[in-house]
Amino acid sequence: MHAVPLCRKPGHLAVAVLFALAMPGIAAAQQDRPTEQEEQRQARTLDTVRVTGSHIRRTDAETQLPITVFQRADIEAQGITSAEQLLMYMNIAGNSSDNLASNAGIVHEEQRGNNGVSGANLRGQGADATLVLLNGRRVATHGLKGRAVDLNSIPFAAIDRVEVLRDGASAVYGTDAIGGVINFITRRDFEGGEASVFADMTEAGGADIYRANLLLGGGSLDDDGWNVFGTLSVKKNTILRGDDRDFSNTFQPARGLSPDTRGTPFATVFGLAGSLADGGLVDPVDGSLQTAFNTLNLPGAPGCEAGGEMMGPYGYQLWNVPASRYACAWDYPAAAVIQQPQESVDFIGRATFRLADAHEAFFEFVGSDVDVEKTFEPNQISSSTSATAAFNPDTWYPSTGDSYDMVYDALADYFGADQLQYGERIAYRWRCMDCGPRQILTNTRAYRVLLGFEGMLGDWDYSFGVSRASSESKSTLNGGYHYTDALQELFGSGLLNPFLMPGQSQSPEALAGLQAASATGVVLYGGESVVTQVDGIVSGDIGLSLPGGAIYAAAGFDLRREEFKFDGDQRTDPRVVFNAPFDQANILDDVSRDIKAVFAELYLPLFESLEVTLAGRYDHYDGFGSTTNPKVSFKYQPIDALAFRGAYSTGFKVPSFNQLFNGVSELQYTGLDLADPASCPGGVANDAVPGCESIRPDELFGGKQDLEPEESKQKSLGVVIAPVDWFNLTLDWWEIERINTIRSAPRELLIEYYDLFSGNWIRDASGDVVAIDRRYINSGGSKMSGVELDANVFGDLAGGTWRLGLNGSYIDSFRTKGIEALPYTDNLVGDYVRYYNLPIKWKHTLNFSWFRGDWSHSLTQVYRHGYNDELPVSVRNGTYVPPAWDPRVSSYTTYNYSVSWTGIEDVKLTFGVRNLLDEDPPFTAHQNDFAAGAAWEPRIADPRGRAYSLLVEYRFF
Repeated sequence: MHAVPLCRKPGHLAVAVLFALAMPGIAAAQQDRPTEQEEQRQARTLDTVRVTGSHIRRTDAETQLPITVFQRADIEAQGITSAEQLLMYMNIAGNSSDNLASNAGIVHEEQRGNNGVSGANLRGQGADATLVLLNGRRVATHGLKGRAVDLNSIPFAAIDRVEVLRDGASAVYGTDAIGGVINFITRRDFEGGEASVFADMTEAGGADIYRANLLLGGGSLDDDGWNVFGTLSVKKNTILRGDDRDFSNTFQPARGLSPDTRGTPFATVFGLAGSLADGGLVDPVDGSLQTAFNTLNLPGAPGCEAGGEMMGPYGYQLWNVPASRYACAWDYPAAAVIQQPQESVDFIGRATFRLADAHEAFFEFVGSDVDVEKTFEPNQISSSTSATAAFNPDTWYPSTGDSYDMVYDALADYFGADQLQYGERIAYRWRCMDCGPRQILTNTRAYRVLLGFEGMLGDWDYSFGVSRASSESKSTLNGGYHYTDALQELFGSGLLNPFLMPGQSQSPEALAGLQAASATGVVLYGGESVVTQVDGIVSGDIGLSLPGGAIYAAAGFDLRREEFKFDGDQRTDPRVVFNAPFDQANILDDVSRDIKAVFAELYLPLFESLEVTLAGRYDHYDGFGSTTNPKVSFKYQPIDALAFRGAYSTGFKVPSFNQLFNGVSELQYTGLDLADPASCPGGVANDAVPGCESIRPDELFGGKQDLEPEESKQKSLGVVIAPVDWFNLTLDWWEIERINTIRSAPRELLIEYYDLFSGNWIRDASGDVVAIDRRYINSGGSKMSGVELDANVFGDLAGGTWRLGLNGSYIDSFRTKGIEALPYTDNLVGDYVRYYNLPIKWKHTLNFSWFRGDWSHSLTQVYRHGYNDELPVSVRNGTYVPPAWDPRVSSYTTYNYSVSWTGIEDVKLTFGVRNLLDEDPPFTAHQNDFAAGAAWEPRIADPRGRAYSLLVEYRFF
């Protein structure tokens, strides 16, 4: 990892120190010692450099803004093989549902359908407010949603370095760069050949990662006037299932966690009117009415666990459903996939031609093909809901009479035969394990073509480019889904039996019927996001000076067309697929908008010790008018070893195409904790309180074309200290405020301010709530602030050199408000937040590295602070406090080790151990109907466990 100099004059002590270490990142000590060739390259680059965050090239690289640079050696030393892993490792990245593990199971409504996407999220501002660049220019957002760049499409094996601007950059790169900028920079030229293979295998099995890369190039720009190179990479991530890890287990009711389902592999019986247990059964012991019972969980029975793996007693106390005392549950959260299987191929090629001594032309092509398979638990089938009533007609029993009698006898033995209606149908909920897990395969093909020119016009340098980028995605059913009419016919035939014990199998005819009913291969939907860009920049010395030196300036333009289309259901077969998440409501037929922008930047060295940079950008958006966003930054350096820096800027973020044009979709509220706020202030269900009965209305989601842009203000203030050549420290405070926030109308807001939003509660003729309108709105805002730290110490040890680096991120405040007129809420830092950024107080990496001869060693501690857990639903409604419930989620600490050896010419070997102590993620009791992760938090922890990696690199030619 490398940083820009503290001082303006090469030769000052701080230049040498901070060029390698001033910027925080993975940890300053995590890189290999630079080779002689790398040091020469750095020296050449120092003549004129353009660092992410500024368009001005000059000999003094920008230090007014907090920038983190990750070199390839840093990344390889940690065994990181993807941009998603890098973001999870960064302390400056938010803890949001942007990785594939967080999107593997139950997700927030805004994430639904976002299959296969990993996003970049700096400072918790969201993936759609963090600008992702490839070699300084934009790439297309993901084809399914069009809101954020998919990191899986970045050609990560070809990355030379990653530059992260930890500050708003709307005035420099575009109005959407509120959280910051991540610039993935590949090689610019290469001669020879390199091949590498990488394997990362877990000790407990599953979630293995494999990668191979080939790089070939020829031609010398200096000698031949041209260079052409290309690199091809293939990668595979194997699946990791929730039940492959012991910590992934929601059957922990004493700690406040239990799965809220009674759909079990050995079916649970319900006392529905007109069924075998007509209206429910009276418990002979205490006279209570029971309406759900599994024969395995009746007194004297073998217990729910006898019904198969991941079955257990239903947590009726937690869910406040005493009439389900004898029901069983199934651990559906643990049935979700932790690491989605992924296969990818990516390529980047670049041809550069020297047109004259000071001019170059280049052509660049980047392409990727990524397959990600999202896997859900098998379908739950119920005979008691209107949607599936035909699954259990009166003709169900001819071939399953023995099972019918088994259920009848078990219920009669405990409840008494006089309560049963022999011969009536059995109402049940059944987890159809034989149907197989539901799988959605998403293929994303992305590319960017770029033609560019760079060079010098007198004392000014210029850069001009024309590019087109596309991300086209398609999601296809890949198993576990069946045509509804075929399932109805199959269940009606009596072939399928929901009351089979482990070891018993469905008949060959039943399995053949399921196979015939399969909807595998049906395309759910597809979409494409396209961005076409023409841009140009000139920068240089304007010929004027101030007491501190020459004045530099940059100016440029940016013309873009953004396009998006969403195909929706393209089937010619109109048959319904049971529970398949089609998205007909959100079809968009190639919507587009044009953005025209001009920008300028002025570097003013007011004095030898004080420099100021002024920047401004004017953007015109089709449909939203114009916006001007300024930025001012400074660096004050009273002595060589000390500098202060700071910046202020504004941002402007227009709604996405989805937020504007999505149709209305309906999803039923799945929890049991919601009540009508008109009759129950606070909207918390409590059946013991009149008017607070639990309701499960539909929730309406969709776009609104009258949305307005968001606005933001960003501030930062920092200090850089390098008093001696063996120590340096940087400390940066930052604050981001966003107003007029675009979001799906928060349920909590609609409840708390019911008087303002009563119209969002849709009622039937009798006044009962049947739906809640939660379509996108502009509402309120957020203010977040924190401090980022990086400190490094160096020394000599046993004939080698060592470095100790601490990099951390402290969140001081995170406050929100539902509407603009309200004050901000209490500080949410350290508290559980559903779906979005989880604002833990402190994150850090502490690294020790030692280099000697051909060997380099690295030991890294990764720390994530604990937080206050979400309250179990029974605690929230005051009905039951679990005896072992702990309101605090523990901190999470892991250690990684790597060693590299270059003792053979042209060969480099790197061996690593991740999660050296095999630390499990900390337990959390968050309600699993509203989040992924079964007893653990995928926004915080790595579920793979101890893993061993080996990287072999060989350079030839």
